[in-house]
Parts: sequence; C-alpha cells; structure tokens
Amino acid sequence: MISQIRGVINRVLDEEIRLQVGPLEYQVLVPECVRRQLQLRVGEEVALPTTQFLEGNQMSNRLVPRLVGFTSEAELEFFELFCTVEKIGVRKALRALARPIREIADAIQRQDVKWLTTLPGIGAASAEQIVASLRRKVTRFALMPPPREGEESPPEGDSATTDVLAEAYNALLHVGHSPGDAREMLDRVTARGSRFNTVEEVLLQIYQRR
Repeated sequence: MISQIRGVINRVLDEEIRLQVGPLEYQVLVPECVRRQLQLRVGEEVALPTTQFLEGNQMSNRLVPRLVGFTSEAELEFFELFCTVEKIGVRKALRALARPIREIADAIQRQDVKWLTTLPGIGAASAEQIVASLRRKVTRFALMPPPREGEESPPEGDSATTDVLAEAYNALLHVGHSPGDAREMLDRVTARGSRFNTVEEVLLQIYQRR
C-alpha cells in the first residue's frame, strides 16, 4: 500500500490532482477541503499522506486501484473515520468533505445535524447517522489548530499538541464549562501558535488569561 506520495503538482482538477513523480504522472483523488489548499501550488513539490481503495464491479472482475491524498495525517485519519459510518463510502466521503475538517468535526461534536446537511451528498438521515456514529470520536479533530498564515499543513509535532488540547477540552467540560466556552478558551490560548506538552500547561494558560 502507498502510504505517502511526493511529487510536483501538474494540474488541479475538480476532484483530483495530477502529480508528477519522476517520469510518471499519478492521478490522486482529493476531497474539496484538500483541493482548495493545493489549487495555488501548481508547480510545487508536495508530500501527501495517502490511502487506497479499489473501484469497480467485482462481478465483472474490473477493479481499478484509486489513490486518495491529503495534506496531513490528521486529515487522512478523519477521512478514514468518516468512511466507517454506515452507507458512507469512499466516493460519498470525498464529495462530503467540502469544508475544513475542523469545522465538520465541530459540527458532529455539537450534534448539529442541520449544518451537516449542507455538505454535498449528505441528507438528514446520513447526518443523523454520522452524529450517532462519530460524536464521541472527533474531539481531537474539532480542536485541530487552523493553518497559520502561509502554512498549508500542520507542522511536525502539532499532532501531539492536538491530543493534549483534546484532553484539555474534556477537562474543561468535566469542571462545568459548556462545549462552546471550552472551544473558545482553547482557541484563545492557541491563537498565537503556542504548543503545549501537557494538559496542565494548557489549563494554566487559560486561567491566567481570565
């Protein structure tokens, strides 16, 4: 299985990019939230975490391998989690992820079925199934720091910070803060790009600022 591909972006199309890797050009499918990050990077070299699936009719024995790319491991992990929802296949997930992963995860956590129905291909029944399946599994994605100015993907080490922020979020809920207040407090302490190694560091920063 190809877990990462590195090459120069030749073209960015509606649902895919074409990546030049040596003498070969690869077709890499991407969701809209990834396509928007890459559309201004034509001619640049990128390294994309990837996953694969087989598309076609098993009865006719015509299966085509497809490569799906992302700008970060966190995006890939969320996509794979999203695909575990009943009746959400790879193609439907690719169409649906039209907004930043952080926003989609936040809506799932808030159980905002109405907001989720604004995603392409997601009706009310699918939105309710997504919430029921994922609402306890998306905290760390909802707390993903937004890309800093001029930065297309999270820098090395931010995945560890995201896990700490997820634990801090749960700690804030435990002491009585609402989900909205907890997210707002975490947004404030991470607004300048600070990184944290422990939950205690996060909470100390929050309550020092209050």
